[in-house]
Amino acid sequence: MTADSVIRFARSTTGRLAMTYLGIIMLMSIGFSLVFYNTSAGQLGRQLPPSSVFNRPTSTFPGASPIADRAEVEAFLQQRITEGRDALRIRLLGLNVLALLGGGALSYMLARRTLKPIEEAMEAQSQFIGDASHELKTPLTAIKTSNEVALRKPKLSLPEAKEIIKQNTEDVSKLQALTDGLLRLVNNKDSDHSLKPLPLQEIAAEAMNQVVLLAQNKDISVNDQVPNIKVLGNQQSLTQSITILLDNAIKYSEPNTVITLSGSSNAKFGYLMVSDQGIGIRAADLPHIFKRFYRADRSRNKQQYDGYGLGLSIADKLVKQQQGEISVDSTPGHGATFTIKLPLA
Repeated sequence: MTADSVIRFARSTTGRLAMTYLGIIMLMSIGFSLVFYNTSAGQLGRQLPPSSVFNRPTSTFPGASPIADRAEVEAFLQQRITEGRDALRIRLLGLNVLALLGGGALSYMLARRTLKPIEEAMEAQSQFIGDASHELKTPLTAIKTSNEVALRKPKLSLPEAKEIIKQNTEDVSKLQALTDGLLRLVNNKDSDHSLKPLPLQEIAAEAMNQVVLLAQNKDISVNDQVPNIKVLGNQQSLTQSITILLDNAIKYSEPNTVITLSGSSNAKFGYLMVSDQGIGIRAADLPHIFKRFYRADRSRNKQQYDGYGLGLSIADKLVKQQQGEISVDSTPGHGATFTIKLPLA
């Protein structure tokens, strides 16, 4: 490792945080060593016997001689005390060197562990901004282009003007849908996430009412088989989650097919399943479909299906806020089944 690399590491966020952790570790280690040394050194000094010991005879028999000369005993004990203190200092110094080496490695690990979620959040934020900018660019470019073309025409007929206004209105509607989805993803601080016992059957029926026109427009029937069980959740969030799954099922289903809502429960959890007979999802896409702006077969879906890949991300976030989970099982060409798992009331 060169000097430049060491300097770069010391100036990096990881290096500064690691040195902060190491400073705390060494401050505690040195402080403990000083306290331990002072206490131990004081105990070693107590080995010197009091003066009365030197005047006491070595035996209780009459005429017995007293203990050896005091100066010799004190010199011997003082030498042993000094040796003990020196050995104690060497050992504490060794322990602090080990603390420095081990603390350095531990500090680096702690710094990386501390910074990892922050870096991931920053990366996700950067990716989110980039994806949102990309999605916003398409309708804005379309609006700008149509307006520029209209301005270049010396004579713009009324039907042409109405057509341009119609196209611009459609693009503005897309922008509004995109911004609404982004707001639902990032702005939930003031939302009510309190969980209450909810009848799953009634919530599913409410969600079905919100998509009935979409289903009718594609001649898709929705089969309600949800049992009468109660789960813990938030009514608005759960209704919105099921509505998103139904809308997604309708969007990717062929006309004259059936979407089935069903449910089940065990000792702890209740389950609601939304099954369709649509195009299905490839195995390679399954791990990513709940990511923001992700669309399977993007080149095909961009042309055939409206949306920005936000619906499933919003549903996943809403379900997690209710202490639940959402999963999917699908085979290409044989539809998909999305399952919402929530605690039983």
